[in-house]
Amino acid sequence: MTYSGIIGTGSYLPSKVLSNKDLEQMVDTSDEWIRERTGIHQRYVAEDHDSCASMATAAAKDAIQNAGLQAKDIDLLIIATSTPDRAFPSTACHVQAAIGMHGGAAFDISAACSGFIYGLNIADNAIRSGTAKTALIVGSELISRYIDWSDRSTCILFSDGAGACIIQASDQPGILSTHIHSDGRHSELLYADNQLAKPESSPYIQMKGNEVFKKAVNTLGSLVTDLAEYHSLNPDQIDWLIPHQANQRIIQATAKKLKLPMDKVILTVDQHGNTSAASVPLALDWGIRQGKIVRGQRLLLEAFGAGFTWGSALVDY
Repeated sequence: MTYSGIIGTGSYLPSKVLSNKDLEQMVDTSDEWIRERTGIHQRYVAEDHDSCASMATAAAKDAIQNAGLQAKDIDLLIIATSTPDRAFPSTACHVQAAIGMHGGAAFDISAACSGFIYGLNIADNAIRSGTAKTALIVGSELISRYIDWSDRSTCILFSDGAGACIIQASDQPGILSTHIHSDGRHSELLYADNQLAKPESSPYIQMKGNEVFKKAVNTLGSLVTDLAEYHSLNPDQIDWLIPHQANQRIIQATAKKLKLPMDKVILTVDQHGNTSAASVPLALDWGIRQGKIVRGQRLLLEAFGAGFTWGSALVDY
């Protein structure tokens, strides 16, 4: 039987860093208030030369090098993004050309903050079915250009960046299972309109923060416990929880539901902020490069995003 496993990761963060102290000069907020409510200390903001595709390309090249591959070895490229540079062609096609990958399938998916988990699900199933052997999944988001910097409810949260992961066919189980879900009834709680389609609308992210927070905590709590039950897992069998880095309080609530101590949680929200679809792969790459995540460990990845969408993956790394 064919399985898939992670063989490389990569990341890219813009050079510009915006601290909470910087935001104090821009909007009615404070470093203390932001840290207490979100756990975020700083966030990354794209420079003029950055684009969704360029950030994805940098993360992709980093992952390819980390995996010891060449672009020609990749036969499936999936870009998870809600902030593409163009309506079409896909960001994936631009990245495909930039890295020198020719002929394999390349496409975008839009599932907001859950996009990377969705991409991992698609790529894992492609490899298991034999339609691909090596897949590159990238989450890339340029959210700062969708932010109203006078709106303190959103400008404190979001960040730009890209994270990448390469999975490859194996005769040993790596990605044990992936689970993806959505419920469009809650789409009005968190969204950004397309001004070309709706000229009268705002171009900025609209969010009902308290309602999103409650829904995220409840949904992720059920998601991770259901996954644990699906695999008959005890908390001590999970080496690392790698959550979507949206809000430290949500992450703490999820860990508590799993009965996991916070020292078994990869936490990057303080430095990275919420990078949406880039969040989980950035945290995964960070954990590996810091020497926290090592071969032979079991990882639980999870995310929740606008839509609402949510998903999880259990991985033997």
